[in-house]
Amino acid sequence: MRPIVRHLARAALAAALVPPAARAQPAPSPQRVIFDTDMGNDVDDALALAVLHALESRGECRLLAVTVTKDEPYAAPYVDIVNTFYGRPDIPVGVVRGGVTPSADFQTTVAGMRDASGRAVYAHDLVDGRQAPEATAVLRRVLAEQPDGSVVIVQTGFSTNLARLLDAPGGPELVARKVRVLQVMAGYFGAPDRAPSPGFVEFNVGQDVASARALFARWPTPIEVSGFEVGAAILYPAASIERDYGYVAHHPVRDGYVAYRGARFPYDRPTWDVTSALMAVRPDHGYFGRSAQGRVTVDERGRVSFRQEPGGPHRFLTVSPEQAIRAREAMVLLASQPPDRR
Repeated sequence: MRPIVRHLARAALAAALVPPAARAQPAPSPQRVIFDTDMGNDVDDALALAVLHALESRGECRLLAVTVTKDEPYAAPYVDIVNTFYGRPDIPVGVVRGGVTPSADFQTTVAGMRDASGRAVYAHDLVDGRQAPEATAVLRRVLAEQPDGSVVIVQTGFSTNLARLLDAPGGPELVARKVRVLQVMAGYFGAPDRAPSPGFVEFNVGQDVASARALFARWPTPIEVSGFEVGAAILYPAASIERDYGYVAHHPVRDGYVAYRGARFPYDRPTWDVTSALMAVRPDHGYFGRSAQGRVTVDERGRVSFRQEPGGPHRFLTVSPEQAIRAREAMVLLASQPPDRR
């Protein structure tokens, strides 16, 4: 037998002797993600975006686009700052028109930061959100380019953009064809006697009730909802902000976190929006539980309720004390992970 033939025969025999479970498995394809956010209203949106970038650096997801439901000129530029910081300046950014929260918040402070010479601290191309394309157009274009059933949308703000997508010609059909699941941070599903207030209306729902009602009534794919109680059980530690982001003089997430509460820093902050981002990419890591299948409804005042229903399209997330510890550890490691390219 020729040496090369003998070598190939031995290699084939060795491969046959390897147990199937031990053989190399093809790497799973990165989860395709669209992030729809009210960036600027709370700093958990910034942490969620950082987590998505870290997961992309690890090969676990691909951030296709970011759409913004905060109608303020510096919300989209702040998103562009974060994307550029992580080495992905070309991610499309779309913005709402006629949105419900036009106020200036931490994103305005970060976008306006200057060094001693008067130059902008952060490199970015989008300097005014009014120059960005409208969000629904971005959603339609990006979704149309993806394989069927491949996209997870993460909504961590108001339902304005996605409700408008459903109203667009062919919008529901496009969503049904391209989206696998919608991860939403909204509502409250905890014990009634532990709600923040009687008749509690969660912020993301209450700011645009009509759109939230339309979303849960008409969205054609499964929806998983992370309620107020889940993120409230997992606090992002100020100690991480002080300790883990010092590998650069200026970090847009750290600067945003500090600016959000100003003189009240340091503070720990609930991770409401981060829970949905983490669940979108790592649904089977055991960070959270899921309710039985059912249906979420929103009443005229914005109060959210859930009715169990066999085969229903909706679930809500749950979290145990042990899961909260694991989820927080993952969030800290991912949000503070340095960029793999700058």
